[in-house]
Amino acid sequence: MESDFLVIGSGIAGLSYALKCAELGTVVVVTKKKDVDTATNLAQGGIAAVLEKDDSVESHVQDTMVSGAGLCDESVVRMVVESGPERIKELVALGVSFVHDKMSSSGYSLGREGGHSCRRVAHAYDLTGREIERALLEKVRCHDKIRLVEEHMVVDLLMVKGGIPGWSNSRQQRKCVGAYVMEGGRVEPYLAKVTAVCSGGVGKVYLYTTNPDIATGDGVAMAFRAGAEVSNMEFVQFHPTCLYHPEEKNFLISEAVRGEGGVLIGADSVPFMERYDPRKDLATRDTVARAIDKELKETGEDCVFLDISHRDSGYLKKRFPTIYEKCLSRGIDITKDPIPVVPAAHYMCGGIKTDKNGRTTIAGLIALGETACTGLHGGNRLASNSLLEAVVFADRASHYCRELWPELKGKKIEKVDNWKSGNATELSEEIIVNHNWDSIRRIMWNYVGIVRSMQRLGLAKKRMEAIYQEVDQHYRDYYITPNMVELRNISLIALLIIQSAMKRKESRGLHYLIDYPEKKKSAEQTVFRRKGAENTWEIEVMEGQGNG
Repeated sequence: MESDFLVIGSGIAGLSYALKCAELGTVVVVTKKKDVDTATNLAQGGIAAVLEKDDSVESHVQDTMVSGAGLCDESVVRMVVESGPERIKELVALGVSFVHDKMSSSGYSLGREGGHSCRRVAHAYDLTGREIERALLEKVRCHDKIRLVEEHMVVDLLMVKGGIPGWSNSRQQRKCVGAYVMEGGRVEPYLAKVTAVCSGGVGKVYLYTTNPDIATGDGVAMAFRAGAEVSNMEFVQFHPTCLYHPEEKNFLISEAVRGEGGVLIGADSVPFMERYDPRKDLATRDTVARAIDKELKETGEDCVFLDISHRDSGYLKKRFPTIYEKCLSRGIDITKDPIPVVPAAHYMCGGIKTDKNGRTTIAGLIALGETACTGLHGGNRLASNSLLEAVVFADRASHYCRELWPELKGKKIEKVDNWKSGNATELSEEIIVNHNWDSIRRIMWNYVGIVRSMQRLGLAKKRMEAIYQEVDQHYRDYYITPNMVELRNISLIALLIIQSAMKRKESRGLHYLIDYPEKKKSAEQTVFRRKGAENTWEIEVMEGQGNG
């Protein structure tokens, strides 16, 4: 398989980028599940942008910076926020139907979520992600220069010697020319002039998550093994309100519910957020998640409750149709009953380090969406900034590829070796994979969760190093399977998160360390680089862009 552009992942970032690059050349989009199995499809809240007359770029920038706890790159924040309105227009032109309101100056019905100082979240009720995914997929499926390849697992990136003129942030004389892709038991090289990793987050490293099953950190793990810099992996955002029900494993209760007046209460029906933050239920996610965690530990209860039953029942059914129907199917009428909720792993604010054009430190490799660490989110993502980041950076990356195209267009892609299995044998028992998978997720949930300690992190590191070595040996000894590939990736991601958390001896944003409860005066980025062999690496601490 050969194309001009290879896109790994079929969420909003990958599809937006694919459509724009198809104006230049051929595009192959590879996704390991079905095309709609993405975090984008599950996104309920919406996309943040400055659209109303009483809103401003400065206000959105300030809200993002405050949420990011001193680690945001202000130049990136400003660039993304200023691009927001144009990207919304572009999505509408592609066929996305946001909810309208003739009474607003923008013409849109805008929601408000935690950390935002005003209403600026364009939405399609609580189906925003699904609506955006639908519109993008319709365009992609009928485009004659885009080939969508489903149920194919990307194993590793293809690297060769050499560079790309103009890829100025590349730190080494190696470049990416595609990836090894697995279908069934066969692994084939997929060659491309530019490869974009847009494979989503890492939520499945934790026992409880709002993420889809595809979120196994594949893109970050592959890029790190290839030599790319990875940054700020300690900042895992836990969404405060995941539905607590034995028959639901990852159903999110949108932050927009609190934005429309939902109040968090304990089992005693008493609101508690005013004890933790003056913004009460509209505090940022890190604050609300820690508050709930503290309430649960102090009371011994299994969950807290989110009550919006005081709002008009007709309004709730119209504004939150998905949440209403899902809760009702589990015996909870949100127009009358409080919703049982718990925090769950939700979003990785760190990832593959990129510049303003989505370029990684490997020539020929772009990273977009949750897979990337762009400098926008800092230590804690502001609600509904993720979809905005995805479309803005997809646009900028495509423009960079357009500038680079005269250099790449006429060049042939270097040939690479076919996949070699060596002396591998058949893995006869999947229990080896399943046991390690379960162990990783429990270790991460119990020891590397919302509130951390150096002692628990040390125990987690010791246990994870043993699992990582065992998984690595299995990977070399047996024919690979999709489960084995995901396990290999998730074990590496777990170690990166643990070691990042141990390196940051302070409490900042999403990283709360009880041994070091205060925030340092200076803000620092945590950056990982591979060092020699695949299973060794070094951590570099760099001074941050923020004000601490």
